[in-house]
Amino acid sequence: MINSPAIVKESSDCMPVRPDCHKIVEPAAPVFARDDPVSVRRFRKMILDYYRDHGRDLAWRRTTDPYHILVSEIMLQQTQVDRVIQRYPVFIATFPDFRSLADAPLPDVLAAWQGMGYNRRAIALRNCAVRVMEEFGGILPDDVDILTTFPGIGRATASSICAFAFNRPVVFIETNIRRIFIHCFFEDEDDVADYRILPLVSETLYRDDPRTWYNALMDFGTNLKTMVPNPNRRSRHYVKQAAFEGSDRKIRGAILRRVLAEPGQDEHGLIQTMAIEPGRGSRIISSLIAEGLIMRENRIIYPGQ
Repeated sequence: MINSPAIVKESSDCMPVRPDCHKIVEPAAPVFARDDPVSVRRFRKMILDYYRDHGRDLAWRRTTDPYHILVSEIMLQQTQVDRVIQRYPVFIATFPDFRSLADAPLPDVLAAWQGMGYNRRAIALRNCAVRVMEEFGGILPDDVDILTTFPGIGRATASSICAFAFNRPVVFIETNIRRIFIHCFFEDEDDVADYRILPLVSETLYRDDPRTWYNALMDFGTNLKTMVPNPNRRSRHYVKQAAFEGSDRKIRGAILRRVLAEPGQDEHGLIQTMAIEPGRGSRIISSLIAEGLIMRENRIIYPGQ
C-alpha cells in the first residue's frame, strides 16, 4: 500500500532498483492539503518511493540523447506505451540520428511508423529533423519556447523533451500529471482548471533531478489509472476520445497502409476495393493529400514525398 511513510532521502538514488517490476499497488488516498509544506514533502516522497520500487524500465529512459528523447515523446503522443515499446527500437535502428531521418524519403519514414497511428506525426518528426539539421547544426535546442515552434510539438511535449533530455526543471501538465494532482489535491472537486494545478506542479517539483521526478509521475499516474475512476473526468479540460472502430482515423490508416504497400492505385478502385462509402472515401483521401501523407496524379494515388 502506498502511504506517506516516514522520511526518506529525496535524491536521484530514487531511480528504480527493480526496473522490470512495474506493479499495480494500492494508490494513496487524496489526503494532501494545498499550501502546506508538510503535504508537499509527503507527496514528493510518495511519488519517489513508488518509482524506486516500481518504476518501469523503458528503452528511452536508458538514454539522454536528445534525438532519441524527441522520437519517444512524439511517439507517446496519443499512443499507448506498450505499442511504443515495440516500435521505438525499430524506428531508432532504421533512423538512428537527425541526419538519417532528415535525409530519408517520406515513404520510408511512414513505413517505419506503421502501427503507431496518427501518421501525420511521422511527417512532423521528419520535418523536425530537417529543421534541426538546417537551422541548428544538428543539435536539438534545449529551450521550451523554441521547441514549441517545431512542427508537432506543443508546450507539454517541449517541456517533456527538456526534462528528459536536458534535465531542466520545467513545469508542465499532461494527462498523467493532471490525473495525479486532481486525485491527490482536489478531492471531491469538479471542473478543476489547469491553472489551479500548475502552481502545485511547480511547488512539488523535485528540482535536484527533474528527469527522475517526471518519470516517477508518469509511472505513478499510469498505475493510478488502473486503481480509481479516472480523475481526469473532473478536469475542466477533459474530452472523451471518440471510438476508433469505424472511425475516419481507422480508415485513414488503412488507406495509407494500402498505398504504401501498393503505390499507383486508381482512387476509385481503391475506395471500391476497401468497401468505403464513395463520398467518405474521397473526403478522407483529400485530407490525406492535404497533410502530405499521399499524393494524387490523374486519379492515381501514390505515397507522399
